[in-house]
Amino acid sequence: MKHVEPLEIRLMRPLLSVYSLALLMFLIIPILVIVPLSFNAGSFLSYPLSGFSLRWYREFFSSNDWMPALLNSLKIAPAATLLATVLGTLASVGLSRGEFRGKALIMAIMISPMVAPVVIVAVGMYFFFASWGLLNSYLGLVIAHAVLGVPFVVITVNATLQGYDRNYTRAAASLGATPWYGFKRVTLPLIAPGVLSGALFAFATSFDEVVVTLFLASPTQRTLPMQMFAGIKENLNPTIAAAATMMVLCALLLLLAMEVLRRRTERLRGAKTE
Repeated sequence: MKHVEPLEIRLMRPLLSVYSLALLMFLIIPILVIVPLSFNAGSFLSYPLSGFSLRWYREFFSSNDWMPALLNSLKIAPAATLLATVLGTLASVGLSRGEFRGKALIMAIMISPMVAPVVIVAVGMYFFFASWGLLNSYLGLVIAHAVLGVPFVVITVNATLQGYDRNYTRAAASLGATPWYGFKRVTLPLIAPGVLSGALFAFATSFDEVVVTLFLASPTQRTLPMQMFAGIKENLNPTIAAAATMMVLCALLLLLAMEVLRRRTERLRGAKTE
C-alpha cells in the first residue's frame, strides 16, 4: 500500500525550503557583497562600482602596512596550529583511554577558551603573560593562539576516537610494538582525518583572531585582522575589501579541505564495517 504524506507536511515542505534558502542568503550575502568592492576602480566602498580594477590588490601587496601584517599572520598561525594540534591530539588520546574521576571537569576546562567570552580570555592572558614576560613577543602570541585552537582539536579528535577500534592497538601491542610505536604506526594514521580537521579549525581560529592579539601584541606585531581593524578606524579604503576577499577565499579553501577529510573519514568507517 502506497504511503500518502499528510497534507500539513506537503504544505510545510516548500515553506521550509524557502525559509532555509532565505536564512542561507541572510548569512552569505553580507560576506559576498564585499568581494565586488575589492575590484572597484573608485576610492570609496560604495555601489554602484566605478569600474573594474586590480588597484587595491596591488596596493595591498605593495603596502608597508598590509604586507608586514600578512607576514606576521603567516608566522604566528602555522606555529600556533602545530602546537595546538600536538597538545590537543595527545590530550584527546589520553582522555579517551579510560574512565577516571574528574575526566568531565578536565574536558570542560580544555574547551573553556572556546565557550568563554573572548574578552575575558584576553584579559586573563594579558595578566598571566605579563607575569611571565611574554607580552609583546611572538612566543606569547603563538602560545595564546594555540590555547584558543586546542579546544577545536580536542573536539574533532575526540569525535574521531569514538569510532576507533582499540583492538588495533591491542594487536600491535601483542606483536611487540611499544606504546609510542603503536600510536605512530596504527592509531595516528586511523585518526588522521580528525587530527587534520582540528588543525584546520585551529589555523582558521589563529588566522582570524583579533581581540586577544590586541591585548598581547606590540605595534610591530600587527596581524592581518588587527590591520583590518585599525584600517576601519583610521583610514577606510577598498584595500580592506581586498584583504577581506582574500580571507574569504582562504576560508573557502579550508572548508573544501574539511569536506575532503570528512569524506575520507566516512570511507574509512565504511571500510571497517564491511
